[in-house]
Amino acid sequence: MNLLTLLDMVAGGNGDITLLGTRAEGLTGQQLQQQALAAATLVREASADTVIFLGGNGPAFPVALFASAYAGVPFLPINFRLSSDQIDEIINRSTSPLIVTDNPERAATSNAITTEDFLFRSVTTEPLADPADPDVEDIAVLLMTSGTTAAPKSAVLRHRHLTSYVLGSVEFASAEPTDATIVSVPPYHIAAVANLLSNLFAGRRIVYLDQFTPRQWLDTVKSERISNAMVVPTMLVRIVRELIAAGETGPASLKGLSYGGAKISAPALAQALELFPDTGFVNAYGLTETASSIAVLGPDDHRDALASDDPNVRARLASVGRALPTVEIEVHDADGSPCAPGEVGDIVVRGPQVAGEYLEAGSLVDPNGWFPTRDLGYLDSAGFLFVQGRADDTIIRGGENIAPAEIEAALSAHESVADCAVAGIPDAEWGHRIAAFVVAEPGHATDANALRAWVRSQLRSSKTPDDVIFLDELPTTPTGKILRRNLVASVVSDVPA
Repeated sequence: MNLLTLLDMVAGGNGDITLLGTRAEGLTGQQLQQQALAAATLVREASADTVIFLGGNGPAFPVALFASAYAGVPFLPINFRLSSDQIDEIINRSTSPLIVTDNPERAATSNAITTEDFLFRSVTTEPLADPADPDVEDIAVLLMTSGTTAAPKSAVLRHRHLTSYVLGSVEFASAEPTDATIVSVPPYHIAAVANLLSNLFAGRRIVYLDQFTPRQWLDTVKSERISNAMVVPTMLVRIVRELIAAGETGPASLKGLSYGGAKISAPALAQALELFPDTGFVNAYGLTETASSIAVLGPDDHRDALASDDPNVRARLASVGRALPTVEIEVHDADGSPCAPGEVGDIVVRGPQVAGEYLEAGSLVDPNGWFPTRDLGYLDSAGFLFVQGRADDTIIRGGENIAPAEIEAALSAHESVADCAVAGIPDAEWGHRIAAFVVAEPGHATDANALRAWVRSQLRSSKTPDDVIFLDELPTTPTGKILRRNLVASVVSDVPA
């Protein structure tokens, strides 16, 4: 099965239902298929070996993705916020790309087209007469890794990886006729690809929000009667603050709210659950290399943990839930053996949706099928997974390995802390100093010594921050991941941001 099989099912089963855009001006499943076939003609006429998407959220994104499949070439969405040099470096890896872009200057080049013209011509061009039927092993999508310490790598997602994720996590045509979802994560992120495919397959209308603000998000949820949404934690925190400032509660239409991609503090999540009392929350954990989610903390898990007096159950609010039925997740020690419950180690995963492959580096999947996520964490006795951060973020202080997440959780429990991040600062004597970067809660006075004393009271003294640095906001990626390297670079002059 390939992505076009999924689209055939959507066009056949929900062909006359609006699935993309507003209720008034959206595209049906059949219209999406026809426009993708016509756009594939443009790809074929350009003799393109890759379709590169350099635009924001909107209908051009799904049309370009499926057009690529019909033309039999990979689809590569690129972060349009990168510098021109960075974008050029990625583009030049392809021999003959077709670039679909929002940038008029770049669209003036011979191998590019504006998103507006691309959509117009997808309506006026004849459908491709001989569309490809991709093999399951063909590359469907390429997504760029972040590349903080080296040039970004091209993560490979083949047709079988993406279809395995959809078939393993979504029931076909399972959405109610009135259901709609709002997508505000950028197109170059795996969450955007996965949300598109899974919502189309479920028959749920997709409304794109290109420029996120909490007020616009809330207004769109109300006006379009959105039933489901996916946000990154920074968005959720801003939505909560907007509701509190306006004296509102979450829109009544919202039945499900999924979040993931980065950590969220327990107090902030508890606030969100209170402001959306009738909404089912889902925390999804996954990676680009795993074709999206591999573990979820479901609605009942959230509410049970929030209401529980058992500290072990309450703690699960900080977990990412349990593995999807179609994947296996283990935590391995340094020898590659499974860790006991509660023991921190390397999180590994295997299953049909797991790719773990890069164009430039090949496959990182081991002979037993395990892919190393490079995240540290542990499983509790009931199989709930707790992620403690990237292995590269581990602070080594005086020979002791310290997970930033543990200190961040302690800091987040203080009433004066709105947001925080912890990182290791190079130190000649200790190896690392512990630096806490803190965004203060408005209206709450505190100082560095008070926060250091607070952490010392929660954790042992060796985990007390050596430095507490107050910031107006933390640097993050567009998907909410904290840029720790930027934080370290702000206090260490020889560390590149």
